Amino acid sequence: MKKLIRLISTLSLAASLMFTQAALADSEYSDTIAKFKQASDTHRFFDNAYGYAIFPTVGKGGLGIGAAYGKGQVFRNQSYTGDTSLTQISLGFQIGGQAYSEIIFFKNAKAYEEFTSGSFEFGAQASAVAINIGANAQAGTTGNSSGAGGKAAKAAYINGMAVYTMAKGGLMFEAALAGQSFTFEEK
Repeated sequence: MKKLIRLISTLSLAASLMFTQAALADSEYSDTIAKFKQASDTHRFFDNAYGYAIFPTVGKGGLGIGAAYGKGQVFRNQSYTGDTSLTQISLGFQIGGQAYSEIIFFKNAKAYEEFTSGSFEFGAQASAVAINIGANAQAGTTGNSSGAGGKAAKAAYINGMAVYTMAKGGLMFEAALAGQSFTFEEK
């Protein structure tokens, strides 16, 4: 049993590290933004948001205790303003590893300034909508609606921010409590 737990732990860490890169190419950012723009629910955010933070790849793994990490870029009025990083620690039932993309839209200057103040955190109560490009069914997490058969999950600004995630690969089972922490470095 101990060997199985060590193997699973090692595989989870390897999956997390495999999906995390030291530096992401600009094409990864533009490709990820294009994928999020394909989702019908994000059009109004791209059209009206003050700015956004984009994370092309967030690597996540866990076995009881989990962690996630990703590097991103921040934009204001479609202009690149700096780099950001995301870290997450989670506790609860979880096993596996996965990678996903994440975008955070800022409704106004206040939300943008709060995020770019240097160190920002989402508490465990923060919510995100998971989107699947090309599928009718979408699933929302804490506090958002989810639906199938053409009824899409809808995100709304909460404290001036709206968060979307898009799965890239991996397999992870979890019922865990997690919070995300962000840093920002102006260009």
